[in-house]
Amino acid sequence: MKVIIIGNGPAGISAALYTVRAGIQTTVIGNGPGSLGKADKIENFYGFEYPISGSSLIERGIAQAKRIGAQIIKEEVVGISTLESNSETSKVSHTFSVKTDKNEYLADAVILATGVSRNSPPIKGLKELEGQGVSYCAVCDAFFYKGKDVGILGSGEYALNEAKELLPVAKSVTLLTNGSEPSVSFPKDIKIHKNAIDSLDPGPSNPLLGGTGPLESVTFNHSDKIKLDGIFVAYGTAGSTALAKKVGAFTEGNKILVDSDMSTNVPGLYAAGDCTGGLLQIAKAVSDGAIAGTSAIKYLRQA
Repeated sequence: MKVIIIGNGPAGISAALYTVRAGIQTTVIGNGPGSLGKADKIENFYGFEYPISGSSLIERGIAQAKRIGAQIIKEEVVGISTLESNSETSKVSHTFSVKTDKNEYLADAVILATGVSRNSPPIKGLKELEGQGVSYCAVCDAFFYKGKDVGILGSGEYALNEAKELLPVAKSVTLLTNGSEPSVSFPKDIKIHKNAIDSLDPGPSNPLLGGTGPLESVTFNHSDKIKLDGIFVAYGTAGSTALAKKVGAFTEGNKILVDSDMSTNVPGLYAAGDCTGGLLQIAKAVSDGAIAGTSAIKYLRQA
């Protein structure tokens, strides 16, 4: 039995403390301290007489999980998918494939705990065109852009992974870095626009439906314009919500929908911490992680 926990913050490490002690092979994959690591003083978390920095709290948690046997891997997760199980003895219908910038890992259950992105690029039209040409999941929506011209908003490993999903399907793929330099190498057949984006522009509206039309073009801050049928947002790193969408988990806004046991609608997939909404505090993240961890244990033992 294997579980992969994506995120090495309080929620992810809390979950690992339970799964490891239950005898489940546990791998925690994370790529940095996240927003908590920037906190200078934390003085509202139980058990600390004096304030502690966010980075120190994370380091202590990781050391604790390592000591009891968790495998801690520092890599960037760029994708997650399900594979049909070929085990005749298992009741589990699928296993999970977790892709990072360096490797691929398989597990029987996954816990998402990478927090939630609090920053989105301030581009005019981005929110308004969600579902009308703006997508957040190439695995989910690439099919709808077969033979069409698409763009990817991003500049790193996450954007590269989305590009690889789109290249075999789309007519053309254009990387939109919005003023940044690409941090990784992209295939030569991907066009790269490094200029800052002024707006995403809709086409004419349907008189019968009203409202605005679907995405038609991208305007850059020096007035140049390119026509695109769709844009896939892969800004920064893939957060829990983006990863959840890739395997069909229900989301609402920037949170993953979970039951009281932290389970999603996808069997074997759990979420914990800020990505589930509610009180964005360390105490809640630790509680969510404990619940998700114990729920994953029950799921795996029944498999």
